[in-house]
Amino acid sequence: MLDFTSDVAGDALSPAQAPSAVPVDDRALLDAYSNAVIDVTERVGPAVVRVETGPKAGSRAERGGLGSGIVISPDGLVLTNSHVVGSSKAIRLRDVEGVVTDAQVLGVDPDTDLALLRANHARDLRYAALGNSKSLRRGQLVVAIGNPLGFESTVTAGVVSALGRSIRSVSGRMIEDVIQTDAALNPGNSGGALVSSAAEVIGINTAIIQGAQGICFAVASNTAQFVLSEIIRHGYVRRAYIGVSGQTAPVPRRHALLAGVENKMGALLMQIEPDGPAARAGLLPGDVVIKLDGVDINGVDDLIRVLDRDRIGRTVAMDVLRLGRLRGIDIHPVERKPARQAS
Repeated sequence: MLDFTSDVAGDALSPAQAPSAVPVDDRALLDAYSNAVIDVTERVGPAVVRVETGPKAGSRAERGGLGSGIVISPDGLVLTNSHVVGSSKAIRLRDVEGVVTDAQVLGVDPDTDLALLRANHARDLRYAALGNSKSLRRGQLVVAIGNPLGFESTVTAGVVSALGRSIRSVSGRMIEDVIQTDAALNPGNSGGALVSSAAEVIGINTAIIQGAQGICFAVASNTAQFVLSEIIRHGYVRRAYIGVSGQTAPVPRRHALLAGVENKMGALLMQIEPDGPAARAGLLPGDVVIKLDGVDINGVDDLIRVLDRDRIGRTVAMDVLRLGRLRGIDIHPVERKPARQAS
């Protein structure tokens, strides 16, 4: 056993000679943290509204829902979640001062769980700016503002736990580039703001994991910017469509070696829509897509992600495995029909 005690007598300082421990004053740090949260709350809080869906005020025939939204322009544009809006025919917005106004849906995108509303009779509203979510770092301070469980204008704080997550939307597509945070979220926070210490909205709160603690998700603001611009321009988000249904499936090793590809997984086509782009291109049930327009396809989610607006109306090359042999097929994706909002 090694002994690291000193052999030199007197090396050890007596308690009287030992330097006294300097107490660490945390008040300045706590004040800085508190001031950051307070500043964000005062600047962005008034732009977060309560979204009420369901029957008109005074009707007791049915029960409405509650969520949150973010005013992003003084003329009344409001971002929220598509699952908050749902197929509701009546939507009302309530601000921090208690003022209520009706709203109409300008567009929904279930694939990213986002919706854009416009407040009727809009005045000069307090609004928040969308920031650049690409500038986020893990561990960065964030503040969540919303109306959890009906408690209006609730503020929670935490950090960015992880970046670049993927979660599945209600439509079945994967929402990419999702922000994970430990800021406490509850039902009713959906559609609310996830805000940086610079008072910029860097995420739209969208999901919690039931039974988990401190694992919550927000759609990145850069995704929201894209959806916002598409809805304003077209009324919906344009995406490509080839008329297939499929599932992620493994590529047998012997087939990969025979075809000279490295894919371990691919998109197995289960059904082909009659007279759709895939049928016209000659695709068959059982084909496994491994590449589209030069992008490796390692599953259905990759196939869906690659079929974006940039490939609408173009003839693109697709590589498939058919009975273990590699085939090249040219396919012409068309524009997918937009999701329809009930009126």
